[in-house]
Amino acid sequence: MKVVVRCFASVRELIGEDELTIDLPAGATITDLEKLLVERAPDFARLPVAYAVNRCYATRDAVLSDGDEVAFIPPISGGVSEPERFRFDLIDGVLEPRQLEQEARSDRDGAIVTFAGVTRDHNDGQSVVGLRYEAYGPMAAAIAADLFERAAQRYAIGRARIAHRLGEVPIGEASVIVVVAAPHRDAAFGACRFLMDRVKAEVPIFKQEHLAGPGGGERWVGELPELPPRE
Repeated sequence: MKVVVRCFASVRELIGEDELTIDLPAGATITDLEKLLVERAPDFARLPVAYAVNRCYATRDAVLSDGDEVAFIPPISGGVSEPERFRFDLIDGVLEPRQLEQEARSDRDGAIVTFAGVTRDHNDGQSVVGLRYEAYGPMAAAIAADLFERAAQRYAIGRARIAHRLGEVPIGEASVIVVVAAPHRDAAFGACRFLMDRVKAEVPIFKQEHLAGPGGGERWVGELPELPPRE
């Protein structure tokens, strides 16, 4: 059987390809596929990754089928469920929070909460001169749609928007905006925090820092994604 392997961020740099088609025997698992990739790029064995099959997170013992799309997800930085109520965007260019607030608000809502994640000039003891983001777009949209649904189950909210920037993000500019409108402020604050926290924990968006100083260079940063809790 054949499976398609999607590569992002530090995985792509090690493997040297954005996408691979690999032959596997029937009954092969993600572990079997991973061993083949380690043969191709030995340093891949030391890279922490999570796993996704057909744009859903999976465990390494998952059995693969012909035609599956497999992604090895390195540490992540940061869909539409109801087209008018919720929207998730990946954007090349400057984010516009006021526009998102206008889209989210309605006369039923007494609160609008906006969070902006902004590029800072330092991290982990080193000077940072900028960031660059990339994403596994289709999977990011699917997970964001699920996050909106989970937020709506927990909080009495109206509309919500999430916009995440791709490409280069200079110091002082926003990489992510979350806007939530609700009849009452407690729900708006709670849902906004929930959405931002889960974007950082689950959505496959990858962050690279551009470093200052004598060493300079770039590094991919973040944590492995958290699998969503089972209901």
